[in-house]
Amino acid sequence: MDNSTTVWIVVAIVALLLIALLVWFLARRSRAAKEKRREAQREEAAQLRRQADHDRIGVQEREASAAKLDAEARLAQAEADRKAAEAARLQQEAHESSAKVGESRAELDERLRRADELDPGSERTPEHRADVPPDAHGDERIDRDGRHRA
Repeated sequence: MDNSTTVWIVVAIVALLLIALLVWFLARRSRAAKEKRREAQREEAAQLRRQADHDRIGVQEREASAAKLDAEARLAQAEADRKAAEAARLQQEAHESSAKVGESRAELDERLRRADELDPGSERTPEHRADVPPDAHGDERIDRDGRHRA
């Protein structure tokens, strides 16, 4: 082999070595860039997890507050329902009492009417008259025609 062939072989080997070195360097650089991106993503994920943990506490506190308000609302509704039932019971009781008073008033009026039939000339005070309300007390007298006398 002559010198020029040897030189070309050496140049080719050096060129191949340089190309291999360049490929190796670029591959290493690419891996480093990928690793750097992965590390940045890991850091971002860790930051997101820390923020989520921090926010979770606030969300749990708001959930607890909402549950407490719901419980208070249910308690207030139950109390309102209890009071409504009590009011309905008292109203029914008042209605029944009023009906009994009406019956007693009708019975009293009937007895007084019967007494007036038996003894039409007697005078009675207003509180004993069936046609005078029970609160019409005083010195005035009412005759049989419903007129006031002094």
